[in-house]
Amino acid sequence: MTALYNRVALIGLGLIASSMAHAMKAGGLAGEIVGYAKSAETRATALDMGFVNRVTDTAAEAVQGADLVVLAVPVGAMGAIAAEIGPHLAPGCTVTDVGSVKQAVIEAVAPHIPEGVQFIPGHPMAGTEYSGPRSGFATLFRNRWWLLTPLEGHDPAALARFRALVEGIGAKVDSMDAAHHDVVLAVVSHTPHLIAYTMVGVADDLARVTDSEVIQYSAAGFRDFTRIAASDPTMWRDVFLTNKEATLDILGRFTEELFALQRAIRLGDGDHLHAYFTRTRAIRRGIIEAGQDTSAPDFGRGQPPA
Repeated sequence: MTALYNRVALIGLGLIASSMAHAMKAGGLAGEIVGYAKSAETRATALDMGFVNRVTDTAAEAVQGADLVVLAVPVGAMGAIAAEIGPHLAPGCTVTDVGSVKQAVIEAVAPHIPEGVQFIPGHPMAGTEYSGPRSGFATLFRNRWWLLTPLEGHDPAALARFRALVEGIGAKVDSMDAAHHDVVLAVVSHTPHLIAYTMVGVADDLARVTDSEVIQYSAAGFRDFTRIAASDPTMWRDVFLTNKEATLDILGRFTEELFALQRAIRLGDGDHLHAYFTRTRAIRRGIIEAGQDTSAPDFGRGQPPA
């Protein structure tokens, strides 16, 4: 396949950026991949693993001559990085991001994007509980959604070109308004992560449950909470601080639902519980039918990527 971009600059070299690099190299979608990370150790690891062609000591140096720049840093760091690289972006370049919050990122980044450069906010709906340059793999985005929130007055040609790259690394693409994106993510990702962190914290606080018991019996649902709660703490701190309103709204709705279930359990209302669980089970089936998870035994753990 012909390269869609001559030079791609990855600012941040964690799971998402390294997976993008692996996938772009596998598909021949980028002529050169330049990487930057704050940590010299991370830069050295990325270069040693070979998913970037070279690394730089600064973000400003990394973006020079790039026709695609990917901001893959925590949401709270987006504004500072954009301010640093803004004066060094080449005319005709496209800048995108992979943050799971869009309104806050747009507000932080857009003011630093110069005339003649396209900013296409994006969010790959893919990930694992692992982070760092060694965690990436080429098939991470296969059959996963990559949400775009194009700005008013965007260049359709630049959008089409970037969309072709995203589809080239295996993802499915959809576009939506940034505010709507943040509400959707509060439902499907942000609040569930907060609940997982809370549940693991509750177990940690219960002195009558020893550490060995928590670990020994975690083959039940608690194991899945710990997997989610193992995600990068810096990233999730920034997510909750920047998507505060939507998360608090959904958390309030969750609390109302929880109170209703609590009342049903207290009153012994089996009909209510059965009807509720039947309705929610259908959502799981819908996720499997949409190809966003597997019905394989043990949730497909230990099986190679499709």
